[in-house]
Amino acid sequence: MKQLPPDTVRLLSSSQVITSIVNVLKELIENSLDAGASSIDVKLENYGLDRLEVRDNGHGIKAADTPVMAVRHFTSKICSHDDLQHLETYGFRGEALGSICAIAEVSVTTKTVADDISTQYMLNFTGEIVSQKPSHLGQGTTVSVLKLFKNLPVRRQYYSSTKKCKEELKKAQDLLMAYAIIKPDLRLTLVHNKVVVWQKAKVADHRSALLATLGPSAVANLLPCHHHQEQPEIFLEGFFPKPGADYSSTSSSNPDKTFIFVNNRPVHHKDIMKLLRQHYIAQYPDDPARNRYPTLVLKISVSPSSLDVNLAPDKTQVLLHEKEAVLTAVEALLVSLYGYRTSSDPPADKQLGHEISPLPSSPLQTDASRLVIEQSVEMDDSVINHSAADKSKDQFLAEDWSRGTALTDPSSREPLQPVKIHQPSKHNHSGSDEFKSPSSTNKKMFNAITEKRAALTAYDLISNRAMRAPLSPAALFEKEARAEVLREKPTASLQDISGAVHERWKNLREEDRKKYEEKAKKHLEHHDQRTKLASAEGPRELNVSTPRSHLRNQKRKAPQSNQQLLDELFSAQPQKKTKSPAPKPSQPLPCSVAALRLQLQRLSSQSSAAPRGLHLVNRLASQSAWVILCGQRLMLLNPFRVEEALLFKRLLENNILPAESLQNPIQLTDGSLGGAEYTDALCNMEKQSPELNGQTVFSDPRLVANGFKIKLTPGLTSAERHLEVTAMADCVPFLGLEDLREILTAVLHRKARTVQECRPLKVTNYLQGEAVRLVRQLPTNLSREDVEETLLRMEQQLGENNHTCIHGCPFLQHLSDIPSTDQEAKALLRPLEL
Repeated sequence: MKQLPPDTVRLLSSSQVITSIVNVLKELIENSLDAGASSIDVKLENYGLDRLEVRDNGHGIKAADTPVMAVRHFTSKICSHDDLQHLETYGFRGEALGSICAIAEVSVTTKTVADDISTQYMLNFTGEIVSQKPSHLGQGTTVSVLKLFKNLPVRRQYYSSTKKCKEELKKAQDLLMAYAIIKPDLRLTLVHNKVVVWQKAKVADHRSALLATLGPSAVANLLPCHHHQEQPEIFLEGFFPKPGADYSSTSSSNPDKTFIFVNNRPVHHKDIMKLLRQHYIAQYPDDPARNRYPTLVLKISVSPSSLDVNLAPDKTQVLLHEKEAVLTAVEALLVSLYGYRTSSDPPADKQLGHEISPLPSSPLQTDASRLVIEQSVEMDDSVINHSAADKSKDQFLAEDWSRGTALTDPSSREPLQPVKIHQPSKHNHSGSDEFKSPSSTNKKMFNAITEKRAALTAYDLISNRAMRAPLSPAALFEKEARAEVLREKPTASLQDISGAVHERWKNLREEDRKKYEEKAKKHLEHHDQRTKLASAEGPRELNVSTPRSHLRNQKRKAPQSNQQLLDELFSAQPQKKTKSPAPKPSQPLPCSVAALRLQLQRLSSQSSAAPRGLHLVNRLASQSAWVILCGQRLMLLNPFRVEEALLFKRLLENNILPAESLQNPIQLTDGSLGGAEYTDALCNMEKQSPELNGQTVFSDPRLVANGFKIKLTPGLTSAERHLEVTAMADCVPFLGLEDLREILTAVLHRKARTVQECRPLKVTNYLQGEAVRLVRQLPTNLSREDVEETLLRMEQQLGENNHTCIHGCPFLQHLSDIPSTDQEAKALLRPLEL
C-alpha cells in the first residue's frame, strides 16, 4: 500500500462535497445568509460552468480571517462538536469554499464596515491567497467561481448536453425560490448570460413571498395553517391547499413546488413527503391525482439539539431525533385540515353509514335485518343522540349490535326493544275455552298488524301460502358474487364484502349483465304463474284432525249474525250473583246537542281570533319528547332542538371570543384587506380614547366579539397611518385576515350594524359546535316547568317562522288531527283491515 498524495486526497474529497453546479450555488448562498445578507445576486455564464458569481451585502470577512477563509476546516460558526447541539447557522463544516477551490478558480472580494475599501483575493487550489488588489465594490462579499470542474473531465462532460444544463438551471431557480419563501425580507436575483431569469423583491411576510414566487393563482388556493405541540416542543406552520380545491391548480406532477423546511433549512424528507401526499390525495378518488405532488409550504421548528444535519454533504437530508413526534404533529395538522381520511379509506358518507349499522345494504337482506334498519332510521333523533352519548367515544362493536345492546333507553338504561303495534281487540276472549286449550299458545294472533310495508316485503302472502318475491338482476348477481368474494377474502367484513360486490356489479360487462337480466325475467314469469295458480285454487284444505285446525274451521264456519252473541258469551266473566244496589235519585234535565253546538259556534264567532298557543299534554319517557296540543293538532316536541336553537341565537348575539396576544403583530395594508375602501371602513369603526403615544385600540363590538384586537397608529395622511392586528382568538381554528375581510365586507356592503350580522363563517360554525356541546350537557328528563319555559322563550325569541334547529330538523312533528265532528271520530276509530 501507498499513501495518496495530498493533492489527490483533496481532489477526491472535494468532488464528494461539490457534486453539481447547484451544490456550489447552495454553499455560497448559505454563506451569504449566515453573514446576515438581505440582498443576494446570482450571475451565471454558460449555466455556471464558465462563471458563477454570488454577491451579497452581508457583514463581510475581517482582514484577519482572510488568510484562512478558504482553508479546509476553518470556520467561524462553531468551535467544537458540542456546538452542533445549538446550531443556528446553515454552514458549520468549514470545507465548502476549500472544496470549490480544488475544482475551480476562485476569487473573493470582501469589505466590512470597518474597512475603507473592498479587497479582491485570488485563491489557489489549496485555498491559500496568491494575490490581492483593491476593488470598487461596496460592503459585503462577492465570490466568483471560474472554470468549474476544470480538472474533472468526466463531471464536466456530464453537462455537455443542453438538456442537462437546462435542468441544472431549473434546479438553481427552485433553490432560490425555497430561500425566497423562507426569507421574506431577502432580495434575490438570478441572471444567466446577462438575462434576468428570475427575481424577487423584499416583502413583509411569507404570504407575500409566496405571491412573488408561485403567483396569485396558486396562492389563492392555499390556506395558512399552524400547529403547536408542547412535549416535545414542535412548531408547525405553512400554507396548504384548500380542502376540495381542484387538484390541477393545487398540485403538480413533480415535487418542485412542495417546500419542506426544518429550522428554516430546505430539506428532502421522504416520510414527511409521503404523509403530505397521502392526506392530500385522499380527497380525490380519481386516479390522475394519485401521482401528483401538492403545492404547499411546511415549516417545522424543533430544538436544534434534536436535529442532526450532518448526514449528507449538501445538508438537504436531516435526522430528526423525535421523528415519530414530528410525524404525529404533521398528521394532526393534516387531519384538522382535511379530515381523517387516507387513500385506502372509504368516503365519509360510507363510513358514517356503517359506523351506525354494519349490516350490508343489499337486495338480499332478510325482513328482520331490514326492519332493524327501518326502526333505527325512523327513531326520533333525541333518542339516538342520548342513547348513543355513552358510545360517542367508542364506536359500536359488531358483537353489541348483534346482541341488540348497542342502543339503550336513556331513562331505564335497558336495550331498546323492537316496536310492536297492536290493534285493540273489540271483545275480550279471556274466558273462552278456546284460549284455555294447550294448543292455543301457538295460535296466531289475528288482532296484530301483520301486513308489512311494500318497501320491506320479502315474501308475498297469497291464500295463506308463502311465496318468495322475484329477485332483481343485482340480487341474482350478488348471490354468486358474494360466495366468490368470501372465497378470495375469508376474513373480510360484511362492509367490505358488500362494497366489493357492488363494485363488481358496477364494472360488469354488458353481455354478462344481460344474462342476469334474462334470469330475473324468467324468475318474474315463474312468480306470476304461481300467483295465478294459487289464486285459482283458493285456500288450501287444512287437516281437521288436530284440535287447533278443528277450532279454526269451526270459527270460520260460524255465521256472521251469531258472531256478536258468541263474543258476548265468551267474554262474559263468571260472577257471583249479588243484589243490585238501590237506584240513586236522579232528575232528568233538558239538553239538546244541536243547541249546544249552535251556542259554541256563536261564542267562537264572537271571539276576535281562534285560540292559539302550544299546550303540553304529556311526556314520552322512552323518547325524551313531549306531546303537545297546537290548535286541533297533536304534535311531538323535541325540547333539546329548541334549546339548541335558542342557545345558538344567544351565542351569536352576545358571545365574545377571547383574543390572545400575537408574538408578531400582523400589519394591515390595503392589499391584505382587499382595497382602500375596506381600510376606510375599518378606520371608521368605534375606537377607544388615544393613548399617550397616539395609538388607538378599536373597541367596536363587531371586531372584539369576533376575537380581533386591532391597533391604529395615526399619521398625517392615510398612507402614513399604521394598522396592525395585535391579538386574535385562538379557539377558532385557522382564524385570520380572511375572516377580518369577511367582517368588513358585511359592514361595507350589507350595512351590518350588529354583532350577529358580522359573524364570519368560521366563527358561526364554531358557535354552532359550542351550542351542540352545551345542550348535550342538559339532563335527559326535563320537568314540565322547564319545557313550558322553553316553549315560552321559543315563541318570544324565535317567532313563528323559525321552528328548526341549527341542523335543519323541525322542533315539532305532526302526529294526528283531533276530530271536530262525530263522523271524523268514527272514521278514525274504524277497525283496520287485515
